[in-house]
Amino acid sequence: MLTLQEIEAAARVVYQQFQATPQYCWALSSKRLDTDCWIKHENHTPVGAFKIRGGLTYFEALKSRSELPKEIISATRGNHGQSMGWAARAHGVACTIVVPLGNSVEKNAAMRALGVTLIEHGDDFQAAREFAINLARQRNAHMVPSFHPDLIRGVATYWWEFFKAVPNMDVAYVPIGMGSGAASAIAAKLALGSKVKIVGVVSSHATAYADSIAAGRVIQAPATTVLADGMACRVPDQAALDVLTPHINHIVKVTDAEVAQAMRDIYTDTHNVAEGAGAASFAAAMQERATLKGKVVGTTLCGGNVDAAVFAQVLAGN
Repeated sequence: MLTLQEIEAAARVVYQQFQATPQYCWALSSKRLDTDCWIKHENHTPVGAFKIRGGLTYFEALKSRSELPKEIISATRGNHGQSMGWAARAHGVACTIVVPLGNSVEKNAAMRALGVTLIEHGDDFQAAREFAINLARQRNAHMVPSFHPDLIRGVATYWWEFFKAVPNMDVAYVPIGMGSGAASAIAAKLALGSKVKIVGVVSSHATAYADSIAAGRVIQAPATTVLADGMACRVPDQAALDVLTPHINHIVKVTDAEVAQAMRDIYTDTHNVAEGAGAASFAAAMQERATLKGKVVGTTLCGGNVDAAVFAQVLAGN
């Protein structure tokens, strides 16, 4: 697990591109939960999501080892791809990203704007990921996984910021996609010696991580969520499970309907736009609000990259 010094060093890398993101105890959100509710605004990074932190430290590690490749390849539903595109561009490395068919139009456009060569393949993230792995082999390119220690170092900086800013936090709700966000929250908690409880959040329509943690081994499950594409995992990563299983307090499953309501609530309360996965932690807190009275609650708006047409439908209640 990461040391405090390693996270602090990662923060210095991240802060070359942008400063710490804010966290606020929003009055209306706190009123909904009937307790103090803090929201960490990772939607305020240059790519609108937390993933950029990991991309910066991943490439910094490659550079420090003199291992910068000519091309990197990875798979994504959008935010990891933007992270890779941003960092690859900064280091003069070609970047090819594979996304599933029907992926977010605006996330795709954002990746292309960063110089990414985009390939659309497969019906879900796992199919895109498997295609990307094979493509990297064919091209002798560097395949960037969705879960890796050098990604975790960067992502941990946002939880390190959050736990330092709110040292009396009792419980933190963390969405789980491929596991980097939750693993980094655990790493920051342990490095700081915090007693905060880490609660994982998965989509009710993509339960692979919840099923796998319960079973103690990798369990595949269909990923049919429409709104929470950042949590649409069909096959968990064993390395992520090894980190999460001993340290996650429990897991909350949230439906697309609950996520949509949380997206509306966050917009009403803060006038910030949350994508589905970005609203999932608040949705989970709302589901468990009867147990939270008197506790200091941390939630994360970990991404705001939702297509305008989709967000309009959500706000309209459709």
